[in-house]
Amino acid sequence: MSDFDAIDALLAEARQETPLPPAEERRALREGLNVSRPQLARALSVSPSTVAGWESGRDPSGEVRDKYAYFLDGARTKLAAAEETPSGEAAVEEMAVGETAEGDPAVEDDDLLPEPQPCVLCGQPARHQVEGFPQHLDPAECGTADVVPEKEPSPEPPKPAAWPVKVVPVGRRVQAGDPPDLIASAVSSVLAQHAGDVDKATAALVKRAIPDAMELLDDSRKGGRYDVVAHPWLPDILRKQTARGADQIWEARPKWTRPELPPGEHEVTALDVNGAYLSALKTHLPIGQLEHSTGGAHDRRRSGVHLITPADWEHDAYLPNPLGSRDEPGPLWVTEPTLRLLLRLAGPKYGLCEPPEIHESWTSGATENLLEKFRIALKDARDRAIAEGDEVTLEYVKAMYSKFVSTLGESNYNRELYRTDWMHLIRSQAFVNLWWKAHRAYDEGLMVVRAMGTDELHVIGDWRAVFAEGRGVTEVKVKDVYPVGTAEGPEEAGER
Repeated sequence: MSDFDAIDALLAEARQETPLPPAEERRALREGLNVSRPQLARALSVSPSTVAGWESGRDPSGEVRDKYAYFLDGARTKLAAAEETPSGEAAVEEMAVGETAEGDPAVEDDDLLPEPQPCVLCGQPARHQVEGFPQHLDPAECGTADVVPEKEPSPEPPKPAAWPVKVVPVGRRVQAGDPPDLIASAVSSVLAQHAGDVDKATAALVKRAIPDAMELLDDSRKGGRYDVVAHPWLPDILRKQTARGADQIWEARPKWTRPELPPGEHEVTALDVNGAYLSALKTHLPIGQLEHSTGGAHDRRRSGVHLITPADWEHDAYLPNPLGSRDEPGPLWVTEPTLRLLLRLAGPKYGLCEPPEIHESWTSGATENLLEKFRIALKDARDRAIAEGDEVTLEYVKAMYSKFVSTLGESNYNRELYRTDWMHLIRSQAFVNLWWKAHRAYDEGLMVVRAMGTDELHVIGDWRAVFAEGRGVTEVKVKDVYPVGTAEGPEEAGER
């Protein structure tokens, strides 16, 4: 075979990949048909996270690409046809007399209300009336659809005042009952399995904390505004450099001790910050796949990780460095919470440092409330457990949020959500929260002696005038009280 024959054979076998619309249009086409990601994933024999990846910019290949393109092309055609047909009230007016949209006998004109009025059964707006009373004709639309009457209704319609009317705030739907308490149900079930043995039940609940946390997260995301990409492509800086090594992200973990104290003996109180990781779930988290950008601008609508050169910190004598205990100078990759802290401290209100220089970033559109319902569910369960002295639930909830954060990265224990970026951001937010407590203590006249990790703050002075004492997530509790220094002169706070 000649070289030209080989080229001809190659051209004969080669084919161009089926073109696909831009990522944002792919999602719009799917949502326009009210097709969920799991539904489409099942039709294409892939996982929902794979579909999410395609809608974030990744492209399929081979046969599945052809199937995906076929779906998108069909969706575009169907949506375009729908736009050309009458809809809403115009469509109803064009229907044949004597037939409604569902094919049921039509309602007489006298039964149509000029303006929607509260239904006498559920209080929600109704467009029709029955014997002079506003009422939903379709039981599925009525808030009392799932209520079974104890006896046959009276043939005579009761007066409106005799009906209980539910008033529902705007934006909320009438629900048959409160959602199930997954945490309480799990604790009750496991205690029953172990015949009330507290130790065995606690151990069993802690063991299942990760899958239970993921179930609670899924439940809290129902009806959410955002579709989260669970397994996005991540840049190399967020991947471990070696099997047992770390990635390149600096979390700014504080490990600071005041270098000197005034002369004399002092009483230091070690305060323990409650639920540090639980509080840190409220932070700006990227929703989709991270995208690369360069330049010094910071977009507060986005979140991710940033390569910066920080300014010098000149306040180590009385406040910890916001970057934590770092020995190496020069540029480093930091998280969104750390960058926002540095920018805030560089602003006119504080003026404690110069703003950092931003070189490049990996970010995505973000929201601070992505895990808010999840956080509130855990917090409420924790508060109830403390009030009732329920140590089983308390240990279970603590394991849920702490293990949730620690397994978001490269972990074999959590395969449902792989967001190393989230893990770093939540941890860093916990460090930032501790730094602000140290600053508040300093600003209120306390002497800050030590700041460690996410939940340990040592101070000298009347700390109860600054912080509320207790076990709540907004409170602190005493971990230790110890003396430092002598009457002869100053000593380092670390000598104990």
